[in-house]
Order: sequence, then structure tokens, then C-alpha cells
Amino acid sequence: MDNAIDTDHPADDGIEPIAIVGLAARLPGAADVHEFWRNLVDGVESVTELTREEQIARGVPPEEVDDPGWVSRAPLVDGYDEFDAGLFGMTAREAEVTDPQHRLFLETCYTALQDAGYDPARYDGAVGVYAGTGAASYLNRNVLRNKKVGGNPHSAVSIATSNSPNYVATNVSYRLDLRGPSLTVHTACSTSLVAFHLACEALRNGECDMALAGGVNIELPQAGYLGMDGFTSPDGRCRPFDAAANGTVWGSGVGVTLLKRLSDAIADGDHIRAVVLGNAINNDGAGKVGFTAPSVDGQMEAVAQAVGMAGIDPRTISYVEAHGTGTAMGDPIEVAALSAVYTKDTDDRGWCGIGSVKSNIGHLSQPSGIVSVIKTVLAMEHGLIPPTINYETPNPAIEFADTPFYVANTLTKWDTDGAPRRAGVSSFGIGGTNAHVVLEEAPAAHPGDRRVRPAQLLHVSAKTATALDAAVDRLAEHLAGNPDGGAAHLADVAHTLRVGRQQYAHRLAVAATDLPDAVAALRNPRRATRGVTDGPAPKVGFLFSGQGSQFAGMGAQLYAEEPAYAAVVDECAELLRAELGLDLRELILDRHPEAAELLAQTRYTQPALFVVEYALAVTWQRFGVRPAAMVGHSIGEYVAATVAGVLDLPDALKVVAARGRLMQSLPAGSMLAVPLDESVVAGLLPEGVSIATVNGPGTCVVAGEADAVAAFAETLKTTRKVKSKALRTSHAFHSPMMEPILAEFTALMATVALRAPRIPFVSNVSGTWVTDAQATDPAYWAAHLRQPVRFGDAVAALLAEGTWALVECGPGRQLANLARMQVAKGSAQQRALVPLGSLPGPGEPTGDLATLLATAGALWCAGLPVRTGSDPAARRVPLPTYPFERRRYWVDPDPVEAVAAAPAETGPRPLPEWFAVPVWRQAAPAPATAST
Repeated sequence: MDNAIDTDHPADDGIEPIAIVGLAARLPGAADVHEFWRNLVDGVESVTELTREEQIARGVPPEEVDDPGWVSRAPLVDGYDEFDAGLFGMTAREAEVTDPQHRLFLETCYTALQDAGYDPARYDGAVGVYAGTGAASYLNRNVLRNKKVGGNPHSAVSIATSNSPNYVATNVSYRLDLRGPSLTVHTACSTSLVAFHLACEALRNGECDMALAGGVNIELPQAGYLGMDGFTSPDGRCRPFDAAANGTVWGSGVGVTLLKRLSDAIADGDHIRAVVLGNAINNDGAGKVGFTAPSVDGQMEAVAQAVGMAGIDPRTISYVEAHGTGTAMGDPIEVAALSAVYTKDTDDRGWCGIGSVKSNIGHLSQPSGIVSVIKTVLAMEHGLIPPTINYETPNPAIEFADTPFYVANTLTKWDTDGAPRRAGVSSFGIGGTNAHVVLEEAPAAHPGDRRVRPAQLLHVSAKTATALDAAVDRLAEHLAGNPDGGAAHLADVAHTLRVGRQQYAHRLAVAATDLPDAVAALRNPRRATRGVTDGPAPKVGFLFSGQGSQFAGMGAQLYAEEPAYAAVVDECAELLRAELGLDLRELILDRHPEAAELLAQTRYTQPALFVVEYALAVTWQRFGVRPAAMVGHSIGEYVAATVAGVLDLPDALKVVAARGRLMQSLPAGSMLAVPLDESVVAGLLPEGVSIATVNGPGTCVVAGEADAVAAFAETLKTTRKVKSKALRTSHAFHSPMMEPILAEFTALMATVALRAPRIPFVSNVSGTWVTDAQATDPAYWAAHLRQPVRFGDAVAALLAEGTWALVECGPGRQLANLARMQVAKGSAQQRALVPLGSLPGPGEPTGDLATLLATAGALWCAGLPVRTGSDPAARRVPLPTYPFERRRYWVDPDPVEAVAAAPAETGPRPLPEWFAVPVWRQAAPAPATAST
């Protein structure tokens, strides 16, 4: 690739480094990773204060809220009860009975894929899912306590699969059609970092090509908790490493990373967020005081294994994102274990920052490890170590002065004297499963000398019209925030949108030349093309231009930028060199000093138009746009015949060159466009002037000797008040003035092979579909040269056969504009499909490539599978992800019915209730057994 990436990593012993290419999270106080990072930098404690009434309304019993130890604050996730069911094809009932943890995890996996620029439907590798979730509280507290929803035995299986932790990963694989390994992990607090480790190993083992790894936990009800001194913080504040640390704070959230082998990520042009150098997991076993207690030895061994796998000196690790739960016993054990590994071969102290995100958002349980990874990756990217808050005085059980660590409690620039930033991340679970990973900042990308095309096509799509509006607004805002990104960045944006986004029915496309132009186009409805592909795609009809549309320089930019187009032009020019006695590219590309004058000569005009139109037709077909039918205007019908297979290319060029040469040999004449119906014009024609073209209702062209045509124009002006327009032609084509060459041209056509068309096209002569007999008859092509061009009838014949997306292949939009008059009278579906051009006309400010891409975008919006040429050096870049349209899906438990208390007994009991008489009942004898 042109934009090579440094790959000098320490793990040169065959252990594949793993790239983190996508991130996504929804956390307390943060709807995404961008808000999460801002909160970290600002030292925000994302804990919500709750009133007594709010908590009771959320399902907390009043007696619990009123307990003196109750803490009315917690790290909560906004919108945990909302979901975009329609995006994932789920019914309202399916969404309602699905555990909110499953729903959040699904959305977050989808977002992580988009953050990385991948559409799983178009990714040809296997994508694995490694995940863990919190307890099935929603099932037990809500669904099963609602008789209407949870009491139906026929719904038992669907309810179980929608709520059991067993299915949090496989649900994602099903909904997103992912074919790699899919498994759920349960190791309590270390769950998501263990899932991360397993994903890394699966990638190294070749079990998948990308892997989603993460975790989710939603505490229900979303309320406060009972403070327990030493376990859960009595004041709702988590203080890692601090002398006042007295317990953690449980919270809710979700985090996901997308992983890939580093070598693959580099080869595929991925945006690499960070690199995993080493990862390890183990268990404490019985070497600790109790099942729930941490172990120095167990943690130390996990850290040592990860560092050993990374193959680096621990002295090069300058930050550790610790498990750091803020408990008086857990924090000292963790620091002791880390210190034992980091100081093994050095006496240095105090070089490594240590921190814990739990000070900001509490302990999220299952997703806590992956959230620590996400925090560390963001810190590496920004070159800043965010502060660990709520730290004032060191825990007296931790001798920081005798460790490699200092608590990073202020925002610090992460300097490493030119060495790559490296960090460790730990996560430990109750039950003793420990996980540690070693991360390194992403390798530097070196774009080098990269040339990009002068225009790019941006695609955006969404499930609904409102979501599309939101997606376009987000993209415009994102690009507006980076106006100096340059042409290469716009090319990367276009590439990411093209290959890395799911394609939905509601679509918008714009062509742009730079970032400010892209922002302006996205915000201007007149610049953007929109469409809804909720039915079959329209058929494509190619329109091939006639003489008069040519100009020097037509397609020159496209020739320079689009290899497929240039290759066809080159092939045709070489085939024509002997016929014309010159290199036709000199005229088409405006390289000859007299190009404009020469192109006005019919002997050059017709071959030049043929070459440009045929090259455009081939280019469109290579883009995936294949015509179902075609209409050619005069010389354009030869292009249609060649695309249809009637003529092979060498014969077609021979014929076209001869046709132009023969016409050039005739006396000069003129052609005049008249804005009247054919029937009216026919009754006004003087001697020597005839109808040459009927372009549509109310528009004709007449031809004849120059003086006669000029006199007719003056007559129309003076007697009919009709303004006519002389055309840029040298001869009176399609008139009696062509008759002297008909015999010679017929003989020429008899020398070339003519075949039945493989693609239907409409005849200029008849105005209806050409027959096999006509297409293979040399006399037809001679008559075609002489008879009027019935283009209007041809368009009508085409439109009568269904709904069409019409694309003019040639310079300008003359035919597209003529066809538009009839399209405007068609069905609503047809009226929505405005005929399109492929190249600008002379003097238009829009470049060739921008015009072509704009048409490609319009065809894509109509539902056609357009694949424009790609930039081999383009890279995926992070862009705004899908704007979910969430609404509340929730099952409330049935109201608890108060049970009437039994009346209290008063006074003495009745005499019969004073005594209890024992009764024995004779049992039946045991059955006799058979003797042996």
C-alpha cells in the first residue's frame, strides 16, 4: 500500500499482535466513546443522585430506600429501556421481552463494526463474538411477573432465548449474520477482559478473521444500593488507592471492541486504534483466604504471562489501568502483584502512572474490563492520561514510594520520549479469574505521496427517512469539524462510506471535490440526490448522443482519472489511427492546437463521439450498470449496435470512420431546431428543406441547403413568431442531401459481419424496437443515414415498457433533457427518475468525474448496484455511526396485590380448640416378594 505503516513490534517470535480497529460504548453519563473521553478529561464523576420518589417508582421497596445504610446515588445508563427494534427486524413484542442487556449489547456491537468501517454483509471473513452479561434480572423482576407476557407456556422458549445470558453473543451473531465463533463468558468482574483475551487467541489460531469482544451489565432497578462498609461504598463514591477507600460502587454500562490480526488490519487499510502485544488469563486456585478474596500470586502470574507474551521490558510500560475497585484490601493486593512483575529486573521506582476508571463511573461488573481497555486506547490516541478522581491520600497499605507507580490523579500529557506508548490493563473477577493485557499505541501511518481523484462520491443510507436526515446531519457536522483534512481524507471518507456501511432503503448521495464542498452538498437539498429503494430497481436505458454535442476536451478529465474509460479510448484511438490518419485522442482530449476546428469536421466528429460514448458505456458496465435497452441518436445508434453485439468494435470503428468521411465529401448544408410539432412543421416546409429529426412532442430539426434553411428560419420568425436555432453541424444530415452516398455506404456495410442484437435497442428509422432483420440488413443502415431520426418516438417506445433510469452516454445532457419532457408525463415512479448525464457539456463548471459520480450516486439511490472505481490506497476512517431511532420497549411487572391480614385473635379460644388427639392408622401390609 502507498500509505505504509510501521510494523516494528517486539513480538517477533511468531506471536501475532492484534489490532483494535473498532470501539463502542454506552456508559454512565456518556452515550458514546466521544462523550466518555470528554468526561474523563474533565474529571467528571458520572454518578446520578436519585430522590426517594424516583427510586420507589423504579421498583425499590420503600423499606429499602428508608434503610439508614441506603445510598441514593449510582452510575446509571440513560435510555436503558429504549431500543431501535426496526433496525434489527424485531417486532415490538420481541423487543419488549428481550433483556435490555441483550439489546444494548446488540446495538453496541453494530456500532463497533461501523466505527471500524465494516459492513458484515459484505465482509468475506468470519466474525466472532465473545461476550458476557450480568444476571437475568429483567426476566425475573419484570417478564415472569407479568402474567400476560411471561405466563404463556407457548412463549417459554422465546422468553428464555431473549433473556438467558447464554444467548447474549449468539443473538448478535444471528441478528448481524456473523459466522465466526460465538460464545458467552462468565467470570464475574473479569468477564469482558477474559472475552477480549479469548478473542485475541481465536484470531491468532485462525478461528475467525475479526472478533467482537465486550460485555454488558444493567443493574435493575436503576436506583441506589445498600452501602456495606468495606464492600460497597457507604457514600456512593469510589476511591481507588485512596486512604478513604471503603468499597466500590456498582454501575451499568456496555463496551465492545472489534479486533483483527494486525497484519490483516494493515493490509486492509483499517484505522488501527491500538495494538495488543500480550494477553493472559488464569485463576487463583485455592491459594487465598477465601473464594471471594483476591490473590497476589494469581494476579502476579497473569500479569507476568501477558508481559512475557508481549516480549517487552516492563520499564517501557508507562501507564497501568488497574482493576482498582476502591476497596481497602483489593487495591493493595493489586499494586503488590503489579510491582512484583514490573520491578523484577530494575530498581527504578515511580515511572509508571496507575489509575482506575471506576473512580469516574463505578464498577460496571461484567463490562468493567473492556471499558478499561477503551479508556486506555483513547488515552493513547490523544496522548493524555486522564485523572483518576477521588484520590487525595494514598492508601496506607500501599507504599507507592517503593513501587513503579504513582497515582495519575491529574490530567497528564503522556510523553514517552519518542518510544511508543504502552500500557497494561487488569481485570480480576470474584472467584479468582484474572486477566491482564499489554497494549501499545497504533503504529504511525505514513501516507507518502498519495494522489487522489478530484471528486468523490459520498453515500449515506438509513432504515427510515428521519434516520437518514439525522445521519446526513451528523456526517456534515463531522466533516465541518475537519475542514483542513485535505483531499486524501475526503477520499478515505468516501471509501469508508462505500465499503463500511450497511445499505438501507432510504438513500442519499452527493459528489464533492473537497471537504467544504462535501459539507455544502450534504446541507443543500438541491445538490443531494435522494431515493427510496422499497421495490424492484428500475431498468437502465442508455441514451447515446448525436452529432452537435461534441467539443474539444470532452471526457479529458475522466480519461486522466478513470482507467477503465481511458483503456477503451486508447484501444479505439489505435484502431482508428490508420482510418483517420491521426491520433484521435489529440482532438478528443484537446491536445491539438486546432482541435476545436478539426472536431467540427464530420469525418472526425462522428468517430470522436463514437469513441467517447462507447468508452462511457463500457465504464458504466464495469461499474455494474448494465443497460436493459438503448436508444441512439443518429451516430449514437452505432454505439448502441456495438454495445448490443451487432457490430464488433473494429468493424464499428471502420464503419463510423467511413460514414463520417462519406458525409464530409458531400456539399455543405444546415440544420435548424424548430420548437413545433412535426405535423405543424411538415405543412410549412419550403422546397429543399425536410424534417431530419423528431426529438419529441413540440421539437423538430429540419435540414437542407444553407440558404433554404436560413430563409425558413426567417419565415418562422416573421410570420409565426417562432424562434428557431441553427445547430453546430457541417451538413444536412438525414435529408435528401445524403442520397449520393447511400449506395457506397450500403456496399460498405455488406462487408462487415452483422449479428442479431443481444441487448434490445430502438430504431431511429421506425421509432420502435429494432428487429433482428433490420439490424443485420446493410440497407437498413443506409436508410438510417438518410431517414429522419425519430428520437421522440424511440423514447416513447422505451417508456412504454416499464420504469427506466435513463443515462445519456456522451458529452452534455441534450438527450437527457429531450427525454425529460416525456418522463415528466409518466407514472409517479418514472417521474422520480430524472434522466441523467455522464459528462458535462461545454463550458459547464462541474468536472467530468464529479458529473459521472453524481449520476452514479443517483443510480445507487434508485436501487441499482453501482460500484464506482476504488482508490487502492484509501483507508477506513472513523465516521459518525448509525443514528438509532430508539423508543421504549418494556414489560412492567403486574401490580403487587396487598394480602389482607388475618384478624388478630382476642379472648380465650373455644373449648374444642384446646385439645389435640393423636390418631394412628394401620398401614397396609407390604406386598410379598417372590422367593429366589
